[in-house]
Amino acid sequence: MEAFTAGFAELLDGIVGVAIHCFEFIGVVIIVVAGVKGFAQYVRKDSSVRLQLAQGMALGLEFKLGSEILRTVVVRELSEVALVAAIIAVRAALTFLIHWEIRIEERTKQETKEGEEGKGLSEKET
Repeated sequence: MEAFTAGFAELLDGIVGVAIHCFEFIGVVIIVVAGVKGFAQYVRKDSSVRLQLAQGMALGLEFKLGSEILRTVVVRELSEVALVAAIIAVRAALTFLIHWEIRIEERTKQETKEGEEGKGLSEKET
């Protein structure tokens, strides 16, 4: 029974290790792609650059946060738990702030759009 438990624990550590690296890689790729696209939009003077960049960063951070949550499965010591918890807290706070920025940017964009539509209607009436 102990051999089965040890083998299962080793298998779980291997699967979780691969998953952690995959999530980290996906998160980094998403953030890099969002940064490159954001730079291209900035150069073209696209007004939605901040919103698109924030959404890309938020998605990338979600993957990186997922990898940290998976990392809690394989920690062995209390000091490792504290370190992972601190990383999770920082990434969660960053994700929260980025989502807050996205909501503000979307609201501003919607108000601008409604203002332009209202302006167009009032010009047609006169």
